Amino acid sequence: MSTPLRSRRERVGEAFSLPAMVRARDLTFEAVRRVAETVHPGMTEGRAHVLTQEILEAMGMERLWHRNIVRFGPGTLKTFRGGFQPDYVLQADDIFYVDLGVVWDGHEGDAGDTFVVGGDPEMHACAEAARTLWRAVASRWRHDELSGDALYRYAVEQANSMGWTLNWEVKGHRVSDFPHAIYKAGALADFEAAPKTGLWILEIQISHTTRPFGAFYEDLLIEAPAA
Repeated sequence: MSTPLRSRRERVGEAFSLPAMVRARDLTFEAVRRVAETVHPGMTEGRAHVLTQEILEAMGMERLWHRNIVRFGPGTLKTFRGGFQPDYVLQADDIFYVDLGVVWDGHEGDAGDTFVVGGDPEMHACAEAARTLWRAVASRWRHDELSGDALYRYAVEQANSMGWTLNWEVKGHRVSDFPHAIYKAGALADFEAAPKTGLWILEIQISHTTRPFGAFYEDLLIEAPAA
């Protein structure tokens, strides 16, 4: 990749601040946790979306930069662009994920995590595997300075070795001071250089090999390990 192209794909605005990006990341994860705490068996996915918006407004969000994503049960196999199932009722033993993209003080937070209700051991293992795989891939970025393309090729190998299937359609993306979309950065998995700190979201989505559910985890690539 030429230096001018990389420069364009990692461009930021005059207001950009790395500490502000980290703060936006932290606030968005706090919102994810608050949403998860409200979700319980017997709730519909549609109701969860209503509560999510209420929680974000109560937290004083500036605006959304992508739609709220809350997916229950088999919906955890769907990507960002997939349709919702608003009438699906969360079961006593079930799995769900929350993916939020929120602007705080002009900077884009993006965070996602998976949660389990009940005691299904494979669902619990799947949720934890998504986090474990994210940490493994992020560690390769920090220590070996892998390109975005190499990071996702490593993720495929690791997911397979762990007994899960990586969804290759979920490829990571840019964030920045709002709006990052003007920089036309493309997907992280298509980035042929080592991504800079504080500018890219590493997304991991895995699925069970035989059962209809999966797990999702995403976070900002920053040099210091996430807390």
